[in-house]
Amino acid sequence: MQTILGANGQIGEELARTLKSSFTSNIRIVSRKAKKVNDTDSIFSADLSNKENAIKAVEGSEIAYFTLGLPMNSDLWEKQFPLITSNVIEACKVNGTKLVFFDNTYMYPQDDRILTERTPFAPIGRKGRIRQIMANMLLKAINTGKLEAVICRAPEFYGPGKTQSITNSLIFNNIKARKKLKVPLRDDKLRSLIWTPDASSATALIGNTPDAFYQTWHLPVDNNRLTYKQFITLASTVYDTALKYSVIPKFIFKMGAMFNNRVKELQELLPRYEHDNIFDDSKFKHRFPDFQVTTYLEGMKQIANEKQHNT
Repeated sequence: MQTILGANGQIGEELARTLKSSFTSNIRIVSRKAKKVNDTDSIFSADLSNKENAIKAVEGSEIAYFTLGLPMNSDLWEKQFPLITSNVIEACKVNGTKLVFFDNTYMYPQDDRILTERTPFAPIGRKGRIRQIMANMLLKAINTGKLEAVICRAPEFYGPGKTQSITNSLIFNNIKARKKLKVPLRDDKLRSLIWTPDASSATALIGNTPDAFYQTWHLPVDNNRLTYKQFITLASTVYDTALKYSVIPKFIFKMGAMFNNRVKELQELLPRYEHDNIFDDSKFKHRFPDFQVTTYLEGMKQIANEKQHNT
């Protein structure tokens, strides 16, 4: 059996579909209010901040995938994420279960350097420091040989369905709402974005590749990297309309943070938008050369078709 912890977000749902289509029908879905993704799934509702719940959630699993997310709230992250991570690590040790940990890039430096699996952590802000703590907990367990685990790391998302990201919020959601698009800080810096179904498919592939464990992997992206200006120009061809946008300067975000908690929580992520954000996935592509990465054009067409079907 393979178990998905935190399975009702976009990554977890796509992961469940990929596992069913390519690897196994014996899937357990775990979340606070667990819901089936595939008809054959079993469900287990649990609060993973309780260690006993975590142990029961993982029991009988060959592989467990950590895809759990929390709302963008630093207080909640500090209280919940390290505790849940510790509980899941212990649950996998107790049950002899392999752990596939889905991670982000918040702990990385936010400057012009190319990000690889060996880039040293240099977090900015509370959420980045929490993700560093979580990653280090995994690395410690891996390096001591007490846990068979692997870290799958993804840059910023874009994607279909209920994908949540700055790019989806400011670009695709505004296209759908027929509003002017918005770009944070700069429109002339290169960006690495990952298509969420690709992120889930690559995570499933790594989880079912025994020699991939005890390592960190950057998940695959379209290496035809674009600036936001180029990204929106491409989207204009897909939507067959001249999409207009404005660049939001830093001082507007600072002003907004005084009145809007969500904008306040975004502050520590903004430096990455002042620089080229290059995510190196060469390790994955060398190991899995047959993996088909979704191009930006293909992804945008899928989002546009989804919009048409929902109208």
